[in-house]
Amino acid sequence: MKHQLAPALLFLTLCLQQSIFAAESKPNVVIIFIDDLGYADIGPFGATKQKTPNLDRMAAEGMKLTSFYAAPVCSVSRAQLLTGCYGSRVSVPGVFSPGNANGLNPAENTTAERLRALGYATACIGKWHLGDQPEFLPTKQGFDRYFGIPYSNDMQRKAIDGTERVSPLLLNDKVAELLTDEQQSRIVERYTDEAIQFMRESKDRPFFLYFPHTAVHTPIHPGEAFRGKSANGRFGDWVEEVDWSVGRVLETLRELKLDEKTLVVFTSDNGPWLIKGSDGGSALPLRGGKGSTWEGGVRVPTIARWPGKIQPGSVCDAVAGTIDLMPTAVSLAGGTLPADPVIDGRDISPLLFGKTKESQREAHYYFAGYKLQAVRQGPWKLAIATQPETMGKQAGDDAKTNPRLYNLDTEINEQTNLAATYPDIVAKLQRFAEKMNAEIGGDNPSSRRPAGHVQNPKTLYPTEVDKPRNKNAEKPASKS
Repeated sequence: MKHQLAPALLFLTLCLQQSIFAAESKPNVVIIFIDDLGYADIGPFGATKQKTPNLDRMAAEGMKLTSFYAAPVCSVSRAQLLTGCYGSRVSVPGVFSPGNANGLNPAENTTAERLRALGYATACIGKWHLGDQPEFLPTKQGFDRYFGIPYSNDMQRKAIDGTERVSPLLLNDKVAELLTDEQQSRIVERYTDEAIQFMRESKDRPFFLYFPHTAVHTPIHPGEAFRGKSANGRFGDWVEEVDWSVGRVLETLRELKLDEKTLVVFTSDNGPWLIKGSDGGSALPLRGGKGSTWEGGVRVPTIARWPGKIQPGSVCDAVAGTIDLMPTAVSLAGGTLPADPVIDGRDISPLLFGKTKESQREAHYYFAGYKLQAVRQGPWKLAIATQPETMGKQAGDDAKTNPRLYNLDTEINEQTNLAATYPDIVAKLQRFAEKMNAEIGGDNPSSRRPAGHVQNPKTLYPTEVDKPRNKNAEKPASKS
């Protein structure tokens, strides 16, 4: 009997050892996603008025990605990060408001769903903004845990019988609290505590932490310990608090001895909200800001760190973006992506590990809603539509001539139209644009997938907007 059991026990032991090895070989993935942070708003990308020592150290220990792209506005940027697709492909063209009938389609496979299938613990801590109906919340999109304000912090509503406009703070799929503006001043601290708790609880298995901050979207609410600390007003104060949060995440990884097993990516969802003045950031030397497809609206400050894997102090100027993070994470975890449905992003680990300096995609496409406005390959960017300067500011006179060709290597601020000088490059990029536009742009795309949709949507908590009214009733509070 003992002789019969021995081979079975040996087989089980080998399987267990292989399982342990597989788990140990899967890296943790942490994506820190800031809201409305401009290209020049942190030290490694030129900020001087606010100090970011933890991000400075992260860049010194890792890689700056200087041609890394998000999208012009909130919801589409988040959809791109989690699906690996341009927002137009998955029918997330702009921004979802509270109580919207649409959201990211549950049929889409998110980064969290793909990694959870590979044995990962998953958590989303912070701003979701991919639909606030129960069918669209993070716990229905692959996340084991959610804690955060589910959309932008300026989308407050008055609760029925309430006196102030409030934002819902969710724990998983339930409203845990209704936060006043002043209570938002603890949101970075509370998110960070929750993120660290998740990492501690998940330290013995691979984990995916998606950490999309509410900061630094307006209204600006730095924590009490950070008020007045920067030389850039309350905006700079909040950036410094975000830097503190990054420091706590990195220190926890060191403490848990997970440093060399974890890829950390720090980036932003779009450029700065320039019309907010001192409450907005800076994209200099880039042109434009949030809401535009000029570089300042979509090229975002990005740092990747993985000790032992990513060369310290390295810089990568190859074109990459948030759509590449999902395929990269899945590849590093040992997974593969199916050929169908189409994924626009590519695995950029060869760039991160210094194995190449070439973009992993043929071209990058700049969409505003469903309208394709520009395409980039290498240093060349071709604008094919009039581009507003930023959200709330119309296009300059030079932006009304189309097409326009810019060499971003020689002139990063997009001033000189070189279309007449390089007609062959214009023609080549126009062919790229026409092909992609036929697939997912405009009114009759061939390869656009539907958004999620529900009947009879409701806000997450009863609001004055939902309350039956008579003609003398107070009008609902408008969105800021």
